[in-house]
Amino acid sequence: MARNTKEEAIETRNRILDAAENIFHAQGVARTSLADVANAAHVTRGAIYWHFRNKSDLLNAMFERVRLPMESMIEADAEERDADPLARLRSRFVFVLKETVNNPHSRKVFDILLHKCEFVDESDPFFVRHREITREFMAITVQTLRDAVAKGQLPEDLDVDLAGISIQAIVTGLLNNWLFAPESFDLDAIAAPTIDACIDTLRHATSLRKGRGRQR
Repeated sequence: MARNTKEEAIETRNRILDAAENIFHAQGVARTSLADVANAAHVTRGAIYWHFRNKSDLLNAMFERVRLPMESMIEADAEERDADPLARLRSRFVFVLKETVNNPHSRKVFDILLHKCEFVDESDPFFVRHREITREFMAITVQTLRDAVAKGQLPEDLDVDLAGISIQAIVTGLLNNWLFAPESFDLDAIAAPTIDACIDTLRHATSLRKGRGRQR
């Protein structure tokens, strides 16, 4: 029996996306042509254009297929407004770090995003998506900090905006550094203690209090 045409189309599309993920990661987005992707996927360029309008469309589809750690965190937020916001904050940041280490697809796509993809058009769907995720991630972090203050888990005079910027900078810095040189430290092992140290800082650092942290 002949295979279903729709199944074949899906298989071809996924093969193209797999090849794009691998080759973008290996040599960067700018240096990769659609002909390179076609060769890696063992399809014709016509097959690529059947599924994707251009390289930007292919790149965006590749990211749509792989759920980045921060997106999982954002989607879970609406369902987990519980009585322990600080524990929620801790578990989610630890998840972001560990998911990047332990999920090969997430790790590869995150590495492309941070180190191997040049943004040249701010209206590009991929750029727009990444910017929105970054903003949502910060908004959720700040709201969770507000919840923790309201529950008495953090000081009532904590500057939650500055605190959110600080902890997010630490997490994204860890991700950037580990993805650039994964042999330099064990991100999986230090994920939880690093976030615990961040939370201790939120509790005790006077420089994160309102009216103090932003003084010149």
